[in-house]
Amino acid sequence: MSTTTVTPTAPADPPADEKTPRRTSRRRGEGSPLARVTSHGVLITASLIALFPVAWLVFLSLGPDKDDYLRPGGIWGKMTLDNYTFVLQNTNFFDWLKSSLIVSLGTTVIGVLVAATTGYAVSRMRFPGYKKFMWVLLVTQMFPVAVLMVPMYQILSDLQLIDSYLGLILVYCSTAVPYCAWLMKGYFDTIPFEIDEAGRVDGLTPIGTFARLILPLAKPGLAVAAFYSFITAFGEVAFATTFMLDDEKYTLAVGLQSFVSEHDAQRNLMAATAVLIAIPVSAFFYLVQKNLVTGLTAGGTKG
Repeated sequence: MSTTTVTPTAPADPPADEKTPRRTSRRRGEGSPLARVTSHGVLITASLIALFPVAWLVFLSLGPDKDDYLRPGGIWGKMTLDNYTFVLQNTNFFDWLKSSLIVSLGTTVIGVLVAATTGYAVSRMRFPGYKKFMWVLLVTQMFPVAVLMVPMYQILSDLQLIDSYLGLILVYCSTAVPYCAWLMKGYFDTIPFEIDEAGRVDGLTPIGTFARLILPLAKPGLAVAAFYSFITAFGEVAFATTFMLDDEKYTLAVGLQSFVSEHDAQRNLMAATAVLIAIPVSAFFYLVQKNLVTGLTAGGTKG
């Protein structure tokens, strides 16, 4: 009689997925949920802090009385647009707007043209003292407005440009061009030099190469320079107050001061005017905002 021995078989090993619990894989650079919530909370808080002054200004502009800023809670029950109507119909707002646009656009066109040619020359040409020249431009930004006021007034007086748009445009260009030249020089450094050589091979002059090949590639940098020049001229007060004598040639920033005198302060009208002043700047920002980030980042990569 034969006997058979049965050998017990060991149970099969479970799959690897059943041995260890699954771990949620996180992509490289991806933060934890807590980190994402914290970052979003910080960004939302920062956005609210940045928007609060603008919202508060708009809210005060809806109050009908000049002392409503002392009791802002009472504005809710009497909001009105009368302040805007008064500013548009009973002040020289449109004359101020015309002067601001003339000066700001003139500064933008002349300033960007000079800054672009200066930046291109320093980026591509190695003339004697080109490095010192850029440092001289930087040094001009170190002088405060109070120090420059008297010599600039004397120069404009000798040129008979006091109380003229051209004189104020030249003053603003002296402020905007040095920074914009540094900005454009940094941006032109990011454009390969081979493009210039290709233009010369095709028979273009240096000016033709600059205008037809380089400038189209430098649109982001030009947009940043244009925005900076426009903002510099549009919101400046000290030079405009000193060099513009005719009240019909006041810029918006100077006209805004007419609502505050020694014995009276019409805060409601000033708030409404400030909101109206922000509209042209916002419109100009909307036109160039697509190129602003690219121009700011690319201009700072090489110096």
